[in-house]
Amino acid sequence: MNSNMNSNCKHPRIRVVARDEDEDIEYVECLECGEVFDSDEFRDMAIEEATKKDES
Repeated sequence: MNSNMNSNCKHPRIRVVARDEDEDIEYVECLECGEVFDSDEFRDMAIEEATKKDES
């Protein structure tokens, strides 16, 4: 996984790059910035963004 997180990218387009069936983890790559992260992390980012919008 990339240790450099691009905080400006909202990761609008992603693709699955790997799956770990034993751990039930799916890794995705942002097609805009190239960052790779697990899909749970992507869901968490979406929740955080929605919370920020609700607060403003």
